[in-house]
Amino acid sequence: MNSRRKEITAYFEEMDRSFFMDTHKEFAGLDQALPIGYEQTISQPSLVLEMTVALDLQPESKVLEIGTGSGFQTALLAEFSQTVYTVERIEDLHVRAKERLAEAGFANIYFKLADGSFGWSEHAPYDRIMVTAAASKVPEELIEQLSNGGKMVIPVGSPMVQELRLIAKDADGKLTSKVLNKVVFVRLKGKYE
Repeated sequence: MNSRRKEITAYFEEMDRSFFMDTHKEFAGLDQALPIGYEQTISQPSLVLEMTVALDLQPESKVLEIGTGSGFQTALLAEFSQTVYTVERIEDLHVRAKERLAEAGFANIYFKLADGSFGWSEHAPYDRIMVTAAASKVPEELIEQLSNGGKMVIPVGSPMVQELRLIAKDADGKLTSKVLNKVVFVRLKGKYE
């Protein structure tokens, strides 16, 4: 286990998942996705950890997160990167996550209420992109906003099952895609639903 993975795993194991939940707190310790309202979920903890480790965060990483949700994944990204730009389309989730993450002391997270399908072009390019909702195909806009040498983790596929993919862009802008796992995520609403 490399030292970065160890650090992330140790921090993750100390995180209080119930802090990011308004309901179903008694199930926070279970390794499963749980509802957070608006037909959205807080992801399965082991999957959040797997996706974060796969993203290969660096201390200087500038990260784009699509789907703030409860803010659980956002907190993990923010702890191990320089800045996180996170986009959420549901206003109540956006507001609650913003409050929670401020309360937790994070000052390196920027929030946007919008359709995440289009990323957040004003701050592009990003070294890392984390997508926490499933797309029918990889959004072109996100590929464009990924820097050369960057990495993106995204679930891609049908509503029933998706491939969790790690997409890397090399120094020349050439893309490679690797399947990490089979997963089931809520849909990325909008253009790539």
